Amino acid sequence: ALGGPVALGACRSQAEHDAPSPAAPEQSSASASSRAASAAVPAKIEFSKAAMGTTVTMVAFTTPELDDRAVRAAMDRALQEIERLEKLMSSWRDDSELAEINRRAGEPVTVSAETFTVVEKSLWAGRVSDGAFDVTFDALGGLWRFGDASDADPKPPAKAAVRKLLPLVDYEKVTLDRQSRSVRIGAGQRMGLGGIAKGYIVDRASDVLRRAGLGAFLVQAGGDLYGAGRKPDGAPWVSGIQDPRGPEGRYFATLELSDHAFSTAGDYARSYVHAGRRYHHIIDPETGFPATASRSVTVWAPNALLADAIDDAIFIMGPKTGLALAESLEGVGAVIVDRDNHVHVSQRLNGKVRMLREPSSGI
Repeated sequence: ALGGPVALGACRSQAEHDAPSPAAPEQSSASASSRAASAAVPAKIEFSKAAMGTTVTMVAFTTPELDDRAVRAAMDRALQEIERLEKLMSSWRDDSELAEINRRAGEPVTVSAETFTVVEKSLWAGRVSDGAFDVTFDALGGLWRFGDASDADPKPPAKAAVRKLLPLVDYEKVTLDRQSRSVRIGAGQRMGLGGIAKGYIVDRASDVLRRAGLGAFLVQAGGDLYGAGRKPDGAPWVSGIQDPRGPEGRYFATLELSDHAFSTAGDYARSYVHAGRRYHHIIDPETGFPATASRSVTVWAPNALLADAIDDAIFIMGPKTGLALAESLEGVGAVIVDRDNHVHVSQRLNGKVRMLREPSSGI
């Protein structure tokens, strides 16, 4: 996980039930009173399962209307929505819509409304970042192998091999037809939605929980997270920002969330060190090699799709232009650890970010 929820303890409700109880034997009255008191105390419900190549976590509290069973049922439905959408947009499934787009490169491919929305947002992210985010980066996927596809002894590809494929990385060659709901990439291109789809899926899972009647909950998939409402004691959700060079679960700062999302792009999640240099999965479309301006970028935004759409872009752009992009978008902020290990916090996050320590040093 790129950022994890912290300080999520259940909080006692202040609500009191003043309605008189009907006449009953003393034991029954005491039992009913005990059940009423129990119902008035929100219980924290946590759910965790592997999906989308990461761990999906949901946290919520029971309410007077939704008991433990109802909350867990809502979480099950949210997971089903996650798994349905993953099947549409996965890079690892031969039967996904994304796989069909790549197989038929150069032809229009009709897709679901969900996939169309994510591709459309990907192209928007390319435009607002002047191409720093490019959904066609996967043309280089066979050269850069990270995560489950990594080699036993990984090393960077030859510069000549990268230069040969680099012209295929060009989001402007992707065309959309809203009327037919079709997507067409250029001949020889490959599209990857790994840098944006999780944010959209977190939003859709959040919609499921909201429709179930939950107003305070948290949904996290790896580094993408959405916190709805506030905890029962009125406090916001708080999430830790991973120290890029620290052990997993070591945070250098925390960030408050209330009806806001959080997405982190880091050079440590899928990476290796070769000849004293770190190579990672966030590829700069201009060079075809891993971006070097940042170590990590955490974006705070009104929804997870927006946060996920621009965290990689800001990572590639670096602090100066990256912070300018964040500030240009309504309700968006960013925390950046740059290549020199300096921390930059956008103005919108003043008072919401709490620094715990300096980020660790290291390659």
